[in-house]
Amino acid sequence: MEDNMEARAYLKYARISPRKVEIVLDLIRKKPVNEAMAILKNTPKAASEPVAKLLKSAVANAENNNGMDTSKLYVSQCFVSPGPILKRIRPRAQGRAFRILKRTSHVTVALREKE
Repeated sequence: MEDNMEARAYLKYARISPRKVEIVLDLIRKKPVNEAMAILKNTPKAASEPVAKLLKSAVANAENNNGMDTSKLYVSQCFVSPGPILKRIRPRAQGRAFRILKRTSHVTVALREKE
C-alpha cells in the first residue's frame, strides 16, 4: 500500500450555504473517522446530517475501492466551495421586489490512513 493513498467523496449542489457547512467541517478536520462521526451525530447544525452521510460514503470508498483499514482512517482534508446560486424574488412594500439568494455548496471530504 502506498503512503499517499487517499479516499474522497463529493457532495455537489447541496442546498445549504457554504458558510454554514464550513462551521461543521471545522469541527471534524484532522479527526479520526469514528470521532468525527460522533461529533457530527451530536452537533445540532443543519449541515451535520449531509456531512455525516458524505463521511460514511468516503469511508465506504476507502474500504471498497482502495482496500484501506477503516479503523485507521482520519479526515485528512475537508472543504466546501460555493455552487451556483438560485435567485428568487420576494415581493416587498409599494410594488418593489427584493432578491433572495439561495446558495448551494460543493463539499469534499478526503480520508487517509494513520501510519
